[in-house]
Amino acid sequence: MTLPTAVLPAGLEDFRYQGLVRFAALLESQTRSRLFAKNIGDLVRGINTEIGENLDKSIRQLQQTNLSADEKSSLIDLLRNSSTRSSRLNLTMELLLKERNRQWQQSENNLKQIMLDFRGMVDDLSHTLIEKDLFERQSHVLESIILSHEKVAQWKLFVQEILSGFHAIFPFNFFFIAFAEEHGLSLFVYFLGDYSEEVKAQVRDQLAQDMLAKLKLPEDAPLDIEEFQIPADGKYDSIEDVKMITVPVPELEMLNLAGLLGVAYGSLHKLSPQEASVIRSILAVMVMVVGSSKALNRTLSELEYYSTHDPLTGLYNRRYFNEMLDYEVGRSERHDHEFSILMLDLDDFKDINDTYGHPCGDAALIGVADSLREVVRKGDLATRIGGDEFAIILTETNKAGGMVVAEKLRAQLREATFSAPNGKTFHITTSIGLVSYPQDAQNISDLMTGVDIGLYRAKKLGKDTVCSIDKIETQIQENRVIRDHAESLRNSLREDRIVPFFQPIIDCRTGKVFAYETLARLCEPDGRTVSAGMFIETIEKYGLGRELDRIIISKGLQAMKQKIDGGDPDIKLFINLSAQEIQGRGILGYAEQMCQEVGIPPKNIVFELLERDAVGDMTHMRKFLTDLRKKGFSFALDDFGSGYNSFHYLRELHFDFVKLDGDFVRNILNSKIDLALVSNLSRLCQDLGILMVAEYIESKEIMEAIQAMGVDYAQGYYLGLPASSMP
Repeated sequence: MTLPTAVLPAGLEDFRYQGLVRFAALLESQTRSRLFAKNIGDLVRGINTEIGENLDKSIRQLQQTNLSADEKSSLIDLLRNSSTRSSRLNLTMELLLKERNRQWQQSENNLKQIMLDFRGMVDDLSHTLIEKDLFERQSHVLESIILSHEKVAQWKLFVQEILSGFHAIFPFNFFFIAFAEEHGLSLFVYFLGDYSEEVKAQVRDQLAQDMLAKLKLPEDAPLDIEEFQIPADGKYDSIEDVKMITVPVPELEMLNLAGLLGVAYGSLHKLSPQEASVIRSILAVMVMVVGSSKALNRTLSELEYYSTHDPLTGLYNRRYFNEMLDYEVGRSERHDHEFSILMLDLDDFKDINDTYGHPCGDAALIGVADSLREVVRKGDLATRIGGDEFAIILTETNKAGGMVVAEKLRAQLREATFSAPNGKTFHITTSIGLVSYPQDAQNISDLMTGVDIGLYRAKKLGKDTVCSIDKIETQIQENRVIRDHAESLRNSLREDRIVPFFQPIIDCRTGKVFAYETLARLCEPDGRTVSAGMFIETIEKYGLGRELDRIIISKGLQAMKQKIDGGDPDIKLFINLSAQEIQGRGILGYAEQMCQEVGIPPKNIVFELLERDAVGDMTHMRKFLTDLRKKGFSFALDDFGSGYNSFHYLRELHFDFVKLDGDFVRNILNSKIDLALVSNLSRLCQDLGILMVAEYIESKEIMEAIQAMGVDYAQGYYLGLPASSMP
């Protein structure tokens, strides 16, 4: 049966009450029915007994009457039958009432059990509804705890927002957060509501100490308390009945919660065990959230700091330098100001790292950074842009002022003393480039190019000096030309537009071709041929010699093969190498392999290096010559006589050929000095068993003069121009 809407319970307690009322009514109704049935049974039994007694009495009286025996017997039988039925009726009534009582007792027991079950069900439902309510309240609190970049960046405000939402769902009065900091302990105390200064003092003195004790922290530890007031209803004058719940940070080594030790919750409101349990679980979550927020805030702060600072020296880094340089150019342009840039490079700093170790080098860099901070003014920008390079922007400073600062820096660094791990001391010098806006350049690209040129010039002048740039436009244009040449050469190498030309070397005694020198040429897309000599500086600066050497060797040997197969098996081929090849970069192995593939004896190949390149690294040069001769190749020293100590090299190293510097040869007809030098060098080489090649033979007269001196071989435009094939 469905209850009408009017009697449905409005709440769980009403439902419990109405249920019990109905159960009580049922019990009362059953009890009344039971009593009524008992009374009816007693009445029936009484009447029936009375009827039986009357029948027995009637039988006795009938026996005393004058009726005939038959009539008397018939009436007595009738009365006795009625008496027997009356007795049976009593017995049946007794059995009926007994069975009815048994059923009533069972129904009563069942009804009582149903009442108990109903009560238990209502109690269970009550607990369930309480847990659901707590769960929903807990969920509302946790849903408000959402981390984001903005909230982490303002983590203190984020905590206050969480606590405000927490208070709206689980009202409380105080909240505590304890941190371990470098200087001691920090305690954040949050007050929710209005409290007198006396109560706040009690909270600081009593509750804070209680929390620290529960966190097992020393009572005498230095404590720095920071208070926060969060708006909330209520005014309180006492904390006697406060309930504290403290949750420490789990003791897990992998946790990084920025020194968080624990949190505590203080409430003047009475809490049920279920509420206390839920609040404790929320606090456990808040431990992680608060600690993570602070840790993330610290990490974000460090990332933000190191995005603009050098981690070693603490100076600003290259990124920030570029940003501020762009800003300073715009600012100076708007306000018609000048500013200067200093670029510092520590001289031979690699030696310090190699000698004393990188930790010592790092300490020296930190010392240099400290010197920069001492010299620059407030408003200037000192930066470390990488390695041992530093840059300074001197705001509103012209070139003369920049030179003063640069010289002061140079002198201060020169006088500074640094300590090595072995107890010894060392000093550092620096080369400095200087450029000024707008005097030297008006844009960032030209300013940086100019200051680099100034720094390079300072290095070239012997280091430990300051150099500016006077004609920056010319220097920048020259650098751009070199850069353009580098890109053009790279494209030519990639597109296979590098080809060898061959210039003959003549035997001065026979007048016949003794050898050819390979000369690299670059074929432009428009068909023009450009000498690789125009790219010498580019090749050296950008390290393109390795690839160029291999292309010339490969193509030169193939052309050489055709010449040998044409009936000239003793012809030799001179091939120029870049200076880097003596460092052991595998050029000899490559040449040996190519000779095997093409079918040319290594004895037909002569590798040549410029004198300045060959003698720049004597250790590697000796090994290079040894390996070269083991493989069967010969060697020629080019531009012999251009160095300051050529005779020393002849004594230390053995060469198969020397190619006399053409500047001596071309003037032998007009200069007695050059004539004497060439003549004596020729005799010296003959005495040492070294073959000489005279270059720059540009006329018949010069050719006849060197033949008269006994020079072995000659080369020059008079004898043959470079050609794309070997005639």
